[in-house]
Amino acid sequence: MITDPTGVSSDTRERTADSCGADSSGAATGPQRPPAAAPPRVAPQRRRRRAHTPLDPRPSIPLTLVTGLVLVYTLLPLVWLVVNATKDQEDLLDSFGLWFGKDFQLWDNISRTLTYDDGAFVRWTLNTLLYVAAGAGGATLLAVLGGYALAVYEFPGRRAVFAVVIGAVAVPGTALAVPTFLMFSGMGLANTPWAVIIPSLVSPFGLYLMWVFTAQAVPSELLEAARIDGAGELRIFFRIALPLLMPGTVTVLLFSMVATWNNYFLPLIMIKDPDWYPLTLGLNAWSAQARTAGGEPVFDLIITGSLLTIAPIVVVFLLLQRYWQSGLAAGSVKE
Repeated sequence: MITDPTGVSSDTRERTADSCGADSSGAATGPQRPPAAAPPRVAPQRRRRRAHTPLDPRPSIPLTLVTGLVLVYTLLPLVWLVVNATKDQEDLLDSFGLWFGKDFQLWDNISRTLTYDDGAFVRWTLNTLLYVAAGAGGATLLAVLGGYALAVYEFPGRRAVFAVVIGAVAVPGTALAVPTFLMFSGMGLANTPWAVIIPSLVSPFGLYLMWVFTAQAVPSELLEAARIDGAGELRIFFRIALPLLMPGTVTVLLFSMVATWNNYFLPLIMIKDPDWYPLTLGLNAWSAQARTAGGEPVFDLIITGSLLTIAPIVVVFLLLQRYWQSGLAAGSVKE
């Protein structure tokens, strides 16, 4: 082995020169391409759960069960009424309450109900329609007029009127029945239709509802524009405000109709003449007839009459449902 003066051996220099020559020859022929990199491994994405919003809430099994129980509790009496209206007196007492009897007697029961006691049921129906048309219709009209005036016009004592209306809503009707009877007896109006119609005209809840609804549904800018154009107050009310108040008006009308149609306590203390009975008192008189000595039990007619009594209310609700729903939802969303 031969070493140079620097102390590096000749073999080492030859190996170093060979490696440098290889590098230079490689550079002369061109750069070498690096090996292709492997594609990155993509992790599998997890399936994202759908976000639930108030308009698309998360399903709740306990809430569904509770809603189902409430639905059964609500519809079960109606099903019982429909099923038992198809039975005669014998099947009504001997058969299971939630299933039909031997014979289908619905049409015969309806015919007997309408003709029993010289057509008393028809007379009571007409009396009820009179009380609803005059009482509920008048209450709705007064509520619309009063609510519009309280919401649109500024006048002294407006807050006092608001306090009186809220206080009247909190007072139950039964607490005012006896003073109302004494007042109408002193005026000689007891045992007349006016004793039922006049108290039905007062609807504090309807007045408050129309007050709030008018404040939300009728823009004050629209009324000012109509006044600038020269329209009078009556024209503004009938041509502009009343169409906007239609949902709230129908809502108040439905509440007033149901309250007057099902009214029992007020006619009970006001009306003594069976010719002026509403349906509620008339059916109660038929029910009490079985408890009197020598009275004829007509339970099949009572059940059929009850079915005929609730049928008009169900039909009215189905026909006016869209107005009722829009009336309850008015003012809930700001635009």
